[in-house]
Amino acid sequence: MQGEGWYLGAGAANAVRSGLQTLTPPRLRNDCFAMPQGVAWTPVDAALDRLRTVLHPVTGTENIPLENALGRVLAADVTALRANPPHANSAVDGYGFANAATGPGVCQLPLVQGRAAAGQPFTGSVPSGQAIRILTGAILPQGVDTVVLEEDCAISDTAIAFDGPIKPRANTRRAGEDLPQGATALPKGHKLRAPDLALLAATGTAQVQTYRRLRVGVLSTGDEITSRNAAPHQIYDANRPMLLALATGWGYDAVDLGHAADTPDHIRAKLDDAARTTDVVLSSGGASAGDEDHVSRLLSSEGTLSNWRIAMKPGRPLALALWHGIPVLGLPGNPVAALTCALIFARPTLSTLSGAGWVEPQRFTVPAAFSKSKKAGRREYLRARLNGDGHAEVFASEGSGRISGLSWATGLVELPDDAAEITPGAAVQYLPYSGMGLT
Repeated sequence: MQGEGWYLGAGAANAVRSGLQTLTPPRLRNDCFAMPQGVAWTPVDAALDRLRTVLHPVTGTENIPLENALGRVLAADVTALRANPPHANSAVDGYGFANAATGPGVCQLPLVQGRAAAGQPFTGSVPSGQAIRILTGAILPQGVDTVVLEEDCAISDTAIAFDGPIKPRANTRRAGEDLPQGATALPKGHKLRAPDLALLAATGTAQVQTYRRLRVGVLSTGDEITSRNAAPHQIYDANRPMLLALATGWGYDAVDLGHAADTPDHIRAKLDDAARTTDVVLSSGGASAGDEDHVSRLLSSEGTLSNWRIAMKPGRPLALALWHGIPVLGLPGNPVAALTCALIFARPTLSTLSGAGWVEPQRFTVPAAFSKSKKAGRREYLRARLNGDGHAEVFASEGSGRISGLSWATGLVELPDDAAEITPGAAVQYLPYSGMGLT
């Protein structure tokens, strides 16, 4: 996109080569999360479009060895330093020759002494009308442009014979046919996986310029929350381990910010710590406007806050703010709603902040294995999994406190904003956990 290159590190190659290893991109604008005046209930798509518009990478860049780059996001295009394959070579075990010396019918060619093997090239030249023993991966010797499979040959110690014609360049690979030297191997913004490391290694890359790994702080709030020895009036903290695991699974550095009691001083101290140690915060609880929703109140009075009421179920309250320059996503306190909002909103947000760009959940259209009458006005997400017939069945209860349904499910069924009558066999959208980075 126009104007994006500066903070993506484009044009910084000379600075990097001269030893300036880290670039710091600009902070988000203080008013970036503000919704237009008069907006009360925000449709899911409108909220996602707003985030996609205002977000950009917030981490600096660094050069790291390729062997340490798994899961990192490229901050610049990587070009092939070497072609793959670097030379024309044989795709099979067989015999190589100049195709022009052969034709239709039985072709008999004398063998030159020696052979060509991978890592053991034949240094001489093969005269026209003669053949050489060649193995898979071996560089084609001078004078060879075609290879015939050994299974298609009659072979003696001094000659081979086969039925022609053989297509020119049969059973060979061209130099650079996979990737020529100087071509873009992988683009900036690409998150490196094991196959990507293979491609970069094969084309001569030893180190890559990447964004620093995004540091995601996770904070729980609420006097009713505890991590151990819960009193009768308390509940165990389910959100923090869940959100920390999500951040780790998405490839970020998860930072446990612990738990803050429902007092402004405790919450302020935790957020101040987050501003020093993280790039973005996921908090849970206190995102609404109730008497004890101190997170929203503090972010509003001492930071910048936009309370979004998302037209979705489960979910609805979503607080987006900046605290001393770092974005804070205030998720609902209910674990079912917290996970749903994290998968739908936090995942693309964090991906964009990390430099990997906006990501969409994977969707499949499958038959329903349930019945439901849905009213218009809100998008709904049902905990679901596929049965043996590939049909989506949903958890028996839609209760927002039924955490067991999150574990039972392998994905979500997404029902549209409009009214819908779902009957068994009707087409529904299924969003697998795996397609949202939850494995």
